[in-house]
Amino acid sequence: MWKGISVRLPDEIHERLERLSKFTGRTKTYYILELLEKHLDELEDYYLSAAVLERVRKGEEEVLTLEEVERELGLAD
Repeated sequence: MWKGISVRLPDEIHERLERLSKFTGRTKTYYILELLEKHLDELEDYYLSAAVLERVRKGEEEVLTLEEVERELGLAD
C-alpha cells in the first residue's frame, strides 16, 4: 500500500533533484524514495538513541553492567 506526502523543498535541492531526474530519465519520486530507504534507518538510530540517552541521564531508563546482563542471560561464568 502506498501513502502520499507533500514536501516543500528549498530551491537548490529541488533544482539538483530536477537535474538528476532529467539526466538519468528517472523520476524525482524515485530518487526521494532511494534517499529515504538508504538513510531512514540512520535517522531512526540517531534520534531514538538520543532519546534513550536523555532518559538515562535523567535516571528514567534502567542501565545494567555487562556482568548483570551476562548473569540475567545465564552467560556468567
